[in-house]
Amino acid sequence: MTHQSPLPRRLHVITWGCQMNVYDSARMTDVLAPLGYATTDTPEEADMVILNTCHIRDRAAEKVFSELGRLRRVKEARAAAGAPTILAVAGCVAQAEGKEILARAPYVDIVLGPQTYHRLPEMVARAARAGGAVIETDFPAEDKFDHLPAPGPASGVSAFLTIQEGCDKFCSFCVVPYTRGAEASRPAAAVLAEARHLVAGGAREIVLLGQNVNAWHGAGPQGGVWTLAALLQELAAIPGLLRLRYTTSHPRDMDAGLIAAHRDIPALMPFLHLPVQSGSDRILAAMNRGHTAAQYRETIAALREARPDLALSSDFIVGHPGESEADFQATMDLIAAVGFAQAFSFKYSPRPGTPAAGVPAQVAEAEKDRRLQALQALLREQQAAFNAACAGRRLGVLITGAGRHPGQIAGRSPYLQPVHLNGPDHLAGQEVAVDILAAHTNSLSGALAFPSTAAIPQATLQQERVCA
Repeated sequence: MTHQSPLPRRLHVITWGCQMNVYDSARMTDVLAPLGYATTDTPEEADMVILNTCHIRDRAAEKVFSELGRLRRVKEARAAAGAPTILAVAGCVAQAEGKEILARAPYVDIVLGPQTYHRLPEMVARAARAGGAVIETDFPAEDKFDHLPAPGPASGVSAFLTIQEGCDKFCSFCVVPYTRGAEASRPAAAVLAEARHLVAGGAREIVLLGQNVNAWHGAGPQGGVWTLAALLQELAAIPGLLRLRYTTSHPRDMDAGLIAAHRDIPALMPFLHLPVQSGSDRILAAMNRGHTAAQYRETIAALREARPDLALSSDFIVGHPGESEADFQATMDLIAAVGFAQAFSFKYSPRPGTPAAGVPAQVAEAEKDRRLQALQALLREQQAAFNAACAGRRLGVLITGAGRHPGQIAGRSPYLQPVHLNGPDHLAGQEVAVDILAAHTNSLSGALAFPSTAAIPQATLQQERVCA
């Protein structure tokens, strides 16, 4: 008996939100590949469309319903042409608003939370058989990673790898514990196997992902429990892997071993995203962050002692319920004292079901706008100063591919800055020494330090990494 391959089908995935959603979208594509689905760039050509959603930003659910309205028209046009389309909503909005999605958009076929996408083939079959909506928003007892196929080849020089999911911190403003569930860490052996697979497929940089990635504590291959520092050390030994990063971290989980890893592991890039949210102890307590501003500064001091060339990124929320002008000024003072190369900043917006949403002392929108503008002006000033300090330096740049102009290539500095320079395309995937000639608002431009060879004098790079 001959076995026929599944009929070719086309899949279009729309991804919103964080790097973990990007990773999840890639894994959903892997899960559906055995059913014959190959990706397409447009929903009009797709037999299945997945909207992978994020619930962190303001009005997230309304943005989903707006997009679903557009996709409904696509689905109806395809149906009229005799081409049925499966429409699925995945991710954190699906987890939080599953029943509401089906009530307001009954043309949606599948609603699935972020912990259930390993069941997608079964959901597709159920939707086709029953002709009605399928909803899967529970937190299954089995580990989804145990049921996923091997990931596809790396899609570029840099690859994401989820090692931890969920959150036990319950910050007052955050929905993640309710949409992603409790903290869970993948076993070290599974992480290492996926990392080796990615490197074999062409990845030269791996970014470890987790809601609280530095809380990772996975089972070791020989028993016991590994820390993130131990995992980083083992990952750095993979032949062909040039760079390591991890995000997003919590200040409470920044232990001495991980700080030492920044000193001891050259592949671990000198750039860390460590959200603080506020510089006011009163607001930090109201946020249930579990640390003070002084403790955050002490952690930063220890990191900079271990790795003097370290640059920082952070998250800030202005206008958390009850935030006074003095509280806001404490945040501005912390920013001025610490100094950030990059940052993400937002106005507080209530999330249904979170403790802060029910606090009566909400800050007026106009005041939140004023504070955000002042805070972002300071952060832009710091970013510009950091970028300007890179001009005239020699940095290692991981080349990711062709640039926007003929003869141009592009890459990333150790600090995640985009870098543009002239050079041959074959340098993609290699770390090259680049003399930085100019700093721009969000990028750098430079020239190959050694145009005749791709080899990098590593000792030179180690001495020439500091921008600030």
